Amino acid sequence: MLRNLKKLFVIFMFIFMFNVIFINNNAKAADDGSLYLNKLDFSVTINSDGSMDVTETWNIDIRNTNTLYKTFKTDKDKYSSIENVKVKDVTLNKEFTQIDEEMYHVTKNCYYALKNSKGDFEIAWGVGLDNSYDTKTYEISYTVKDAIGKYNDYAELYWQFVGENFEIDADKITGTIILPEDANNIDDIKVWGHTEGLNGEIYVTDENTIKFKIDDFDAGVYVEVRTLFPTNMITTSGRIYDEDRYDEVIKEESKWAKQANLRRQWEEIQDDVIVVFMIFVVLALCIIFIEKAVKYGKKLNGMQKYKPEQKLDYFRELPDEKTTPGEAVYILEETYTGISNRFGKIFSATILDLKLKKYLDLRVEKDEKNKEKIYIKKLKEADNSLKSDEKAILNFISKIYKSKKEIEIKELEKYITSHSSSVASLIERNGKLIEKQLAEEEMISKEIKEDYVNYNGLAGVYYVFVIITLFWAFPLSIIFLINGILCSRIKKKSNVLTQKGVNAKEKWKGLKKYMEDFSLLNEKEVPAIEVWEHYLVYATAFGIADKVLKQLKTVYPNIDSLDTLNTSTYMYFMYHSNFSSSFSSAINSSISSAYSSSTGGGGGFSGGGGGGRWPEVAVEEDNTADSKTYRKYRSLLLQKINI
Repeated sequence: MLRNLKKLFVIFMFIFMFNVIFINNNAKAADDGSLYLNKLDFSVTINSDGSMDVTETWNIDIRNTNTLYKTFKTDKDKYSSIENVKVKDVTLNKEFTQIDEEMYHVTKNCYYALKNSKGDFEIAWGVGLDNSYDTKTYEISYTVKDAIGKYNDYAELYWQFVGENFEIDADKITGTIILPEDANNIDDIKVWGHTEGLNGEIYVTDENTIKFKIDDFDAGVYVEVRTLFPTNMITTSGRIYDEDRYDEVIKEESKWAKQANLRRQWEEIQDDVIVVFMIFVVLALCIIFIEKAVKYGKKLNGMQKYKPEQKLDYFRELPDEKTTPGEAVYILEETYTGISNRFGKIFSATILDLKLKKYLDLRVEKDEKNKEKIYIKKLKEADNSLKSDEKAILNFISKIYKSKKEIEIKELEKYITSHSSSVASLIERNGKLIEKQLAEEEMISKEIKEDYVNYNGLAGVYYVFVIITLFWAFPLSIIFLINGILCSRIKKKSNVLTQKGVNAKEKWKGLKKYMEDFSLLNEKEVPAIEVWEHYLVYATAFGIADKVLKQLKTVYPNIDSLDTLNTSTYMYFMYHSNFSSSFSSAINSSISSAYSSSTGGGGGFSGGGGGGRWPEVAVEEDNTADSKTYRKYRSLLLQKINI
């Protein structure tokens, strides 16, 4: 049961975060074009010939929209036709001009009223607010022929004033229906209203008037009215039925009213139920994650972090000459979550190491503008003498040569920048190879490394949940914070480095400090120039090559006259080239750029608007839903009066 609750919790949090992102995206999209009805009013007059005259008044906020429209589904069982359509801008007291052509973007101050390409009757008018904002009032008037069904006992109006495909929110929807004449008794008029939200009311005000009202209308919800009134008010109609209607309607409406009442009862108690449920969920999750915290605490108390067997301030020798630059960086900086942000330095240092091992050669040449040009020459192919991570880098570089004997550093930079996916693959592969090599050398524990990564991820998740639950479940937020701290401490205390690895790290740390400070030390003997060749490989990997070279010039002020320098082409290259900016920094920048290109991503979100058409190309809405679809929610009534 606890495992299932944990899964439910993760799903709940995912949905919560998705909704936040979705709402933000929608809000951003709405800035491009938006519509909001302050009030939508229907004034309806039922005529004795079975028709009804309707005037819709739209008080609407419009932003970046050029056309408003409303569609009526074709249904011969409800009406025969819609005629006498007129559109007026009440704000300007201006009648619009009728056109006989369906247009996606209607010309400003014009309208059409006809069957659209989907077979539905559509009224659309041009508002001309493509790139501006305004609040306007429009009147749309029309006559619906044969809207009333005349039965033996009653006449019936069953009309959907707002359909599910109407996609504009409204602060308020109101309506007034006037019957052809006064009824003898107000009880002779029966009315029902149908919508999903149970957020409106309908009532008979006197012997010939019906009113309805809905507050806080959400787009995509229908609003319809059904009324029975004395059949003698209708003298003729295209829909005359030789049957009684009352009993069937009462049966239907009673069934739907019962369902609606159950819905109302639920709505009255649902807030309390939700509160109780949320309290239960929060308590259950508190118990689950308190148990987790106890488990983490026990694990933390049982952990003992390895310490170096010998504490070193400085270390003047290479801890292991066989250690590759990538391995040295991994040990010193404990790059357990990836080497991507350090790989540029590792790559540069490996090239220097491959020169020392005589797989590559480097030379510096100055052009006519006295600018340095660095060339890399391949001396031999990778073989089994190299460790796998250096072999992978040499093979990567070898792809550039083709038939050339050497390449300029600019060619390498260009290749790296234009082959981002290959660079990303190389970085990922190198990280795995370094870990494998160190595990085989018993420098790291792969099992504990996986544990480290898991706890690192868990800590991050807990900290995110601290923020999410801070304002609605504060006790749970505190528990998440405790769990996050415990996971962070477990991660920090994990012995990814074995005792052997910890001892090696202490030596590499001592060597790095020695390279940084050696010119300040009163040393009787300074390592020979040849030794510094090896040091500088790792100084490059650690990002301190510039600092070390400056100190070399301090310790050896006459380095130009040294015979050693003349015989060491490697040191000559390091000393005479602007190494950090010409080589290492350039390579590092190219790799960072290529890796970012391979891992970056983006996305987009778009949508159309029902009721209005934006200036941009919009997606046409689908109005082909079967008429039975909107009837399945008839149980969600407004208020039933006078059965």
